[in-house]
Amino acid sequence: MVQIKTAEQIAKMREAGLVVAAIHAATREAAVPGATTKDLDQVARKVLAEHDAKPNFLGYGGFPATICTSVNEVVVHGIPSDEVVLKNGDIISIDCGAIVDGWHGDAAYTAFVGSGHAPELIELSRVTEESMWAGIAAMKQGNRLVDVSHAIETYIRRQPKPGGGRYGIIEDYGGHGIGTEMHMDPHLLNYVERRRGKGPKLVPGFCLAIEPMVSLGTPKTEVLQDEWTVITTDGTWSSHWEHSVALTEEGPLVLTAPDGGKAKLAEHGITAAPDPLA
Repeated sequence: MVQIKTAEQIAKMREAGLVVAAIHAATREAAVPGATTKDLDQVARKVLAEHDAKPNFLGYGGFPATICTSVNEVVVHGIPSDEVVLKNGDIISIDCGAIVDGWHGDAAYTAFVGSGHAPELIELSRVTEESMWAGIAAMKQGNRLVDVSHAIETYIRRQPKPGGGRYGIIEDYGGHGIGTEMHMDPHLLNYVERRRGKGPKLVPGFCLAIEPMVSLGTPKTEVLQDEWTVITTDGTWSSHWEHSVALTEEGPLVLTAPDGGKAKLAEHGITAAPDPLA
């Protein structure tokens, strides 16, 4: 069953989303050469405390930290550690969430540590981020869940990969519903799997965490012995972008974007829904 939210509930999710946006801003500034991924986790904890919000990652299924810090070939669920020291030229995907009055926000971004990154890494992150926005733009009344998956996959497949070949759209992980829990129905693939059908219709009150994960090589992954850290099987580097999005009567509202998604949706010819907290 898909949880459909009221306008008041979406406003609460917007509060949680803005806390996530604040964590993103603070951790992005702190993701510099010499910082440890544990340092970034401490930054996130401080932001949560300042906003009187709760972490939704800490303790989830036994996860031991407030954020996920996934460096280079780590796709997702990297555990913050004093032993992982960021170096110039690394890329890091930071995934985090917050709970406000029982309502969840969840979002991720890829950051460049230091400078001098190869053009293929810059393009990898751009393609992943823009595929996310293509998926968000497909959140329209009358569309179905598969239309979001199709928009993400189509965007990625149309982008030429520097050096040739194809980007790997990670197969084992995808987006999800969000609301009174962080992970809820429906599961959102970042590609179209024909046998799954079209999925539910998108109606006002439908909320999704849209999160493509893309590698420079394989779509295959494996989990390390810590039972959390997910890496690409061929060691190629990957990018992860995510926003939580609500569909309202007036269009999509990107709950975890500071501007509600206004600027990026405008590039797709879409007017973002008004911010309920404005």
